[in-house]
Amino acid sequence: MRFKNQFAYARRILPAATRRALNPPARGPVHLILVLADHFEPSVTPGGGPKRAPRPEQERRLESWVREYPKVVDRWRDLDGRPLVHTYFYPAEQYDQGLLQMLAEHCHAGWGEVEIHLHHGTPQPDPAEDTRRALTEDTRRALTEFRDHLAFRHRCLAMEAGSTRPGYAFVHGNFALANSANGCFCGVDSEMQILADTGCYADLTMPSGLSHPAQVEKINSVYECALPLDQPAPHRRGRDLVAGRAPQIFPLMIQGPLVTDLRRSLRSLRPALDNGAFTRAMPPTLHRLSLWKQAQVRVLDRPDWLFIKLHCHSMDPTQSDAVIGDSFQNFLSALVEGADDRKETLHFVTAREMTNILLAACDGRQGNPHDYRDYRFKRIADLPLSKEKSTSLPLEVEQLGKLERL
Repeated sequence: MRFKNQFAYARRILPAATRRALNPPARGPVHLILVLADHFEPSVTPGGGPKRAPRPEQERRLESWVREYPKVVDRWRDLDGRPLVHTYFYPAEQYDQGLLQMLAEHCHAGWGEVEIHLHHGTPQPDPAEDTRRALTEDTRRALTEFRDHLAFRHRCLAMEAGSTRPGYAFVHGNFALANSANGCFCGVDSEMQILADTGCYADLTMPSGLSHPAQVEKINSVYECALPLDQPAPHRRGRDLVAGRAPQIFPLMIQGPLVTDLRRSLRSLRPALDNGAFTRAMPPTLHRLSLWKQAQVRVLDRPDWLFIKLHCHSMDPTQSDAVIGDSFQNFLSALVEGADDRKETLHFVTAREMTNILLAACDGRQGNPHDYRDYRFKRIADLPLSKEKSTSLPLEVEQLGKLERL
């Protein structure tokens, strides 16, 4: 990336990220509501790029993960007795029924939930109108078909009382949400409207980082989009969620921390930001936890509920230490065992549960956030099936007829 572009991105983001780093830490008892958004790609190859790992290798990775991860995290629980679960954002364009069913069973056993991830577009911007139109149609179809596979074939995703379609959370591949990366890796200006039309209730894509072209100026927030959903990057402006006012525009934008790490910046003599990613170069630590708290992502007028959205790529074999190895285990041990001394109450949640707790906070609910994990959007896996079961995928309304109303 050219220096002038890097400078422009830094100038847009760095002042606000540094102000958060200079804020006083949260005082008094706080509830930390943590979600780990896993950009879950069994086909990923080290170093990235379009090449995909062979199907047997993908299966081996997934089998190892569902076998080993519960063993690693089971001993450390939050106040509610819940382990650190993952929200597995599985790429729609890489749908594999066998792999997805293996992951769904892992989740149904209590180790997380599956949501929707999507890579599309091209690495280079393409202004051609016919290309944009085709990408828009393909995006709507891909989201709808994958949503229905997850809901009715694998009993993943969620449903709202009185609704006639599944709801889902979303993460955009390459962070290029709603064509926000200067036309690269997306090409769909109206993507946010498509998400809303197909049942997306929350987007957990942001942040990307200091010099990433998709990074918007609004950071460290949970909010509604303030610009029309059919235009590019409507999430670059937003109305913060606040206690006592129910949001009206979905998907809600749930951002992770983006905070200047002053310690690293002074050491390297250049700006260093923390964006909540678990990586080989940046494994989770208690120092990083202090930065995530500094971000103060919260519903306004509810300062004692802090929402911490983190992310990782657990299927990338180069990242194993940060997501399941010694670094990860040392962090999880320190996180849980030192919570009382830090006056923190931990709640390990999924993306759906975090959205529900946010909505409860907006409605003025108080007390233990755990009580609101199923506040509005409930897991399809928990809904009773009718006696007649079908393995086919008919039209949406006919599928939903197989589920009893909430």
